[in-house]
Amino acid sequence: MTEILLFCVQGIPEVSGIIACSLALARVKLRWGMILVFTGILVMVTYMIRHMPVTFGLHTVAAILLIALFIVLFTRVPPSTSFIVVFATYAVLALLEVSVYELFGRLLNIESSHFTFNPYTRMLIGLPHALMMIVIALVIARYRKPLEGMWKI
Repeated sequence: MTEILLFCVQGIPEVSGIIACSLALARVKLRWGMILVFTGILVMVTYMIRHMPVTFGLHTVAAILLIALFIVLFTRVPPSTSFIVVFATYAVLALLEVSVYELFGRLLNIESSHFTFNPYTRMLIGLPHALMMIVIALVIARYRKPLEGMWKI
């Protein structure tokens, strides 16, 4: 039960930030209600995929496809643009993850790979980059003004 809670503590802000950042890059107004509903669904799907006997990383591929599909179905963003903004957002996430792990490793004088062995530290150290994704989405949305009428619903 604790593992699910920790997964959600990190997963909900991270996925919210990914979706919000993707929408902001696509110049879609951030509707947090819609973002949080889809976040809840995607976090549960991701959790189930991660605990299936499949290749590690498949949950990321599924998340990329599902977020791109969400953007295509519920906004007026073309599929090609949807995939580009989702991939760009995941590139930013990867950069932030590596930076945060290295920073904590240097501050605590621990090898950064040590964090991946303990699920508790992995989830809790994941919070800073998850929150940074939300801040980045808000900054992008502020300076890259959303277009009117981009939501279909």
